This record gives sequence, C-alpha cells and structure tokens, in this order.
Amino acid sequence: MADSGATAWHQRAVAEITRWPWLQRLNDQATAAVDPLYDRFRANPVVELMHGGRWLGHSLHPALSDLPIGFWSATLLLDMAGQDVPANGSRLDPSSTLSAAGIAAAAATAATGVADWSVSDNEDRRVGLFHGLLNGAGTVLQGVSLAARLSGHRRTGRALGAASLTVTVAAAYIGGHLVQGRAVMVNRVATNTGPQRWVRAVADDDLADGAVAGVEVEGRHVLLHRSDGEVHAIDDVCSHAGALLHRGEVEGCTVVCPLHYSVFDLRDGRIVRGPAHHPQPVLPARVRNGWIEVRGSAPAPRSRRSG
Repeated sequence: MADSGATAWHQRAVAEITRWPWLQRLNDQATAAVDPLYDRFRANPVVELMHGGRWLGHSLHPALSDLPIGFWSATLLLDMAGQDVPANGSRLDPSSTLSAAGIAAAAATAATGVADWSVSDNEDRRVGLFHGLLNGAGTVLQGVSLAARLSGHRRTGRALGAASLTVTVAAAYIGGHLVQGRAVMVNRVATNTGPQRWVRAVADDDLADGAVAGVEVEGRHVLLHRSDGEVHAIDDVCSHAGALLHRGEVEGCTVVCPLHYSVFDLRDGRIVRGPAHHPQPVLPARVRNGWIEVRGSAPAPRSRRSG
C-alpha cells in the first residue's frame, strides 16, 4: 500500500504556506489596497473582460499564463542549442526576443490575475497571493536576464533565464493547486442534475410575485422566482464561487450574488454581469395542486424489456 504521507505532501505544504505570518500580513495589506479600487470599477466592462466573464466562458488568466511559460521555455531551448546568437551585429538575438515577448505577456497575465484574485476569499486569497509573488519574482528574473543578454553578458543571461523559468513553473504548480485542488474559478454547478422527477418545492401561496425563495429539493439548492405570474427556477448555488443566490439583492428580474456581486437573470439564468463565467442552470417548474414543483434532469428512460 502506498505511503499516504508521500502522496499528501503538497496539501501539507500549501497549508503551511497559508499560515506564514508575513504572508497573512501582506495579504491584508494588499486586500486593503486593491478591494476598494476593484469595488469602484466593478461594473466596468473592461474589468469584467479581464475576468473572461460571459464573453469567454471561463477565466482569461489561465489562458494568458501559457504565453510567458511558452516564450520562456523556448528561450531556454534556444540557449541550450546555442542559438542565442544575434545576427547582423544586432544585440537582440532570438532568445532575447522571446524573453521580451514573455515579459510583455506576463504583464497582461498579471493584470488578469489581480482581477481574479480580487474575487477570491480566505485561504484561496493567500495562496493566490503567493502564486502571484512567485510569478512576479520569475518576471523580475527574466527582466534581469534580458538586460544581461543585451549588455553582452550571455552566460549570466542564460543562468538567470533558467532560474526565472524554474520559479515560474513553481508558480504554475501553485496555480494548478488553486484550480484543481481548491476549485477556484471553476463551474460550481456543472454536475448538478437532479431531481429526476417532479418534486414539491414550496406552497404556491408562499411565493409572491417578484419574490425569490431558496429551497432544497433532494439535496439540490434551487432558487424560485415568480415574475408576472410565471414561476422560474434556477440553481441557487452561484456557479462562480458557491454562494447561495437567494441571499442576495433582487433587482427586477435579476439577483445579485451576495459574495462577489455577479448578476444573473432569474428567468433564464444568463449572466448579466460578471465576474461569473457560467450561467445558472435552469430547472423546469410548474404549479400543481397548490404546490410549486421543480425537476432537474429529464426522467431516466425506462429500460426496454427483451422480447
């Protein structure tokens, strides 16, 4: 039987990182500086676009992060192959060009990373800050490497470039932990399907026109809304970070997530404003015998009897 301690080292390592006092203090300072600025421009379409939001369907930051890693990996390969030699007396060789392109891409990646970090919480925020610090260190090393190359100190530039990529890969590992280990920026309702039959949710008289109600049916949290006499049902768990939407403010036929202020249309679950990337799943709803009933997936087909 495999040693469970050996397979869980990464969990213990990340947990220990989040307890570092200096990281907690820095996290509090960064939060105090960034959150008011983010709140001020939250509704700006440019800020939402930096998340990826409804237009892209997922976070923009992970996609952009492939660029500096790719550029700097190519830089290292050229260095190892001895192809970092400038042509025609120019100081800008192929390795330097890729290094500079990676630095430019890292700036855009950092901007989108800060936007996503602003809508994280608690331990995720501290881990995200450490992830950003590592990426920042990798970018600084790459910048010094580029300066060394341009000044003719190619051996120093190669060494610093390799160190930069090593730090950046470590940062990528932490980023992978956030997504796959902590489920940050993933669709929290992607696997919600039930119930597979009509289930009573709430008495018809208990849901006034324009009101919302949060109910649980067979383990699934559902938000009910009545508009002009018609009942609508969507997933109550926010697809972005798992908050219960019925606790948020209702504005007309929209609800504002109480955690990160994404806005969803209560009639069809579509995203009106991010940072959410995925719409809320819609459930069929009906009024029957004085009750509002909901259903998730269509009933499973009956198996055919063999003739």
